Amino acid sequence: MLSRKRLWLIIAGLILLNIGTCIFWAGKSQTAASFNGEQAASVNGNVISREQWLAELEERYGKEVLEEMINQEVIFEAAKKYKITISDSELDRAVKIMKTTYAVQELKDDDNDKKLRQQAKSSLLLEELLTKDVLISEKQLKKYFEENRSQFKIPTSYRLSQIIVKKKEQAKQISEELKSGSSFAVLAMEKSTDDFTASQGGHLGYISAGSERVPDNYLVEAEKIKPNKWSRPFKTEEGWVIIKLHERIKGQSYSFMRVKNQIRRQIALEQMKDSVSAKVFWDEMKVEWFYGEGTGI
Repeated sequence: MLSRKRLWLIIAGLILLNIGTCIFWAGKSQTAASFNGEQAASVNGNVISREQWLAELEERYGKEVLEEMINQEVIFEAAKKYKITISDSELDRAVKIMKTTYAVQELKDDDNDKKLRQQAKSSLLLEELLTKDVLISEKQLKKYFEENRSQFKIPTSYRLSQIIVKKKEQAKQISEELKSGSSFAVLAMEKSTDDFTASQGGHLGYISAGSERVPDNYLVEAEKIKPNKWSRPFKTEEGWVIIKLHERIKGQSYSFMRVKNQIRRQIALEQMKDSVSAKVFWDEMKVEWFYGEGTGI
């Protein structure tokens, strides 16, 4: 039996992996442009051909990536067949929960946010497909809601980046450079003393009240600034800090009626003995692929 919390952890992990992979290959594609079309790399004049490189990639990751792409298509085709849709409000709620609960650190731009929404939509459609014939009594749904109210509350959260330096004068100088149009991410990589976030352009991910990842005054300062703006320098135990606010998610509590169907799916999924997978629809969707036909299960 797969709990709802564990399911979302798995989904969030897959999303982070997918986003990270996309970022990696996007960066690599720019470098590849400077090489000969048939040459991926050379060492002391010994060439590693593009063909060798792609063959190695396919050997290591080809099956898993193709299977993931098939699953995505299977879910959307099955949803069309059974006329299953996800409302914008439900999708928005799912994305907010994933962001605020799992502190999705890799979401650094709008393109990655779109990928997250696509993955969230896919997972919600799969849940609906797997539980479409399951009926749960109103009494059981309300009981679950009352016993798990905290699941249906989203805390106010802030997606932040930071630059930490030792001295106030350094922080003031960085503030002046930011006012002059310098990139926050570049300055973080060059000057921040926090090695982990510096390597990420200062990116912290989503932070909410009670987080142990940052001091409380981070959120006090974050509340004062507008999205895509940065704070004045302020003092912490680590030094002087400037934070940038990328996004603010307003906290919200959802009523029983708003989450009723979500609860139905949660209870049904927790009672399932089989794994939560789109593979159960492969035969129905007539899947044929490079590694064989059908589910293989």
